[in-house]
Amino acid sequence: MLDLSHQVLRTDVSGMPLEWVGYQDAVRLYHLEQVAYTCGTLLYRVHGGICAKTGRRSFIEVNSIIATLGHNRALNKFRDRYVPPLNNPALFKRDSHVCLYCGETFRHGDLSRDHVTPVIQGGQDIWSNVVTACRRCNNHKAGCTPEQAGMQLLAVPFIPTHAEYIYLQGRRVLADQMEFLRAHFPRSSPLHRRLAHAC
Repeated sequence: MLDLSHQVLRTDVSGMPLEWVGYQDAVRLYHLEQVAYTCGTLLYRVHGGICAKTGRRSFIEVNSIIATLGHNRALNKFRDRYVPPLNNPALFKRDSHVCLYCGETFRHGDLSRDHVTPVIQGGQDIWSNVVTACRRCNNHKAGCTPEQAGMQLLAVPFIPTHAEYIYLQGRRVLADQMEFLRAHFPRSSPLHRRLAHAC
């Protein structure tokens, strides 16, 4: 049975990661002749109709990474200032589902967003001021800073780059897609170490 849940990584023609697309959108891009080249493994072979003239059935093969025509000039121009939208699933994945106070790993439902400098003390709801925390640690810290609560922050929060955010948005990132994305992470990215530790 064909597993249609795998996402396809779409890039621009220069190889800059842009987004995840489902197999239907990928097939549409192939059909519209927007795919410049492909990388990675063959994910799907989607069959179409049978040609009355030749009796042959059409098909489109979809790879795990597809480069589409055109460049994303806006993204290239603002890449250094890009700030992705903040959401809990991406935050928890950024921090490897680890509470950055007690160091334990938790399921998604047992985690919460903690503001390092609490909102009540003027802290903002931004990537550089939020970390993943288990509910117990978050409740213990309450409206205090880590120092005021006598708690140690295990890692410094950071703003993901566009390529890092694409990774964080992925549901089931395949090995070839992960390798491709990691090549676009900054050398100093904490995700390199976290992903190596997770393997």
